[in-house]
Amino acid sequence: MLPRVTDFWALLLAGIASGALNSVGGGGTFVALPALVSAGLSPVTANASSTVALLPGALSSAWAYRGEIVPVGTTTNRSLTSMSLLGGGVGAGLLLALPAATFDAAVPWLLAFATAVLAVGRPVSRLLRTTSGHPLDLGPRSVLAGQFVLAVYGGYFGGAVGIMMLALWSVGLGLDAAVGNPMRVAQLAAIYTPAAALFLIAGEVLADPIPLTAVLVGALLGGYVGAHLARRLPAPLLRAIVLTTAVTMTVLYFNRG
Repeated sequence: MLPRVTDFWALLLAGIASGALNSVGGGGTFVALPALVSAGLSPVTANASSTVALLPGALSSAWAYRGEIVPVGTTTNRSLTSMSLLGGGVGAGLLLALPAATFDAAVPWLLAFATAVLAVGRPVSRLLRTTSGHPLDLGPRSVLAGQFVLAVYGGYFGGAVGIMMLALWSVGLGLDAAVGNPMRVAQLAAIYTPAAALFLIAGEVLADPIPLTAVLVGALLGGYVGAHLARRLPAPLLRAIVLTTAVTMTVLYFNRG
């Protein structure tokens, strides 16, 4: 069973870790969601609250990376962001419209799926590129369609959506993960923005504002600091941190009583 997190400072630390993880490679959901559930929120409300709480951190990370954002292939930044905004809103709408029991039952499996993507996403991407000898060279329409689908997933749940974006861009366009990371952060912020707005208007995230505030403040700090740390820490170490967090939280969630 997951430990009960009721202390404001524990949630603040969870927010810092979540914001930092999202800025360096993804995985913030694996910390924020279980922490908010342990604080007494229902899984649906905790998922919505984690999106709202992680948005400021994503925005601060995107601001820190603003000078390093490069286009994804021939797709314009504006059109890619438009797909992220639209898909994020659709995904959030699905979370609010579908029965809560559906999400409750799906959460452990969504975590497991996202963990698997974190574990094998990059190796599979490299294998496909090595086997073919070149990227798939996706056109703008295919890139935008893929971005919309990922944004819907991100608005509904969001775990590992960043690594999925990097995998799509790497396999489909040959974009290096390090070069694409600033754009990943920017698109993550775009996905979270309409989802957070919808959750604030139609959800129950404000019913218990203390856990939300704690994670939000922590994520804001962690997102900005993490973006700077990401430039200094070795990439394998960053991936190991994210994957270890994902595996641990997934196992704990499957074993909660």
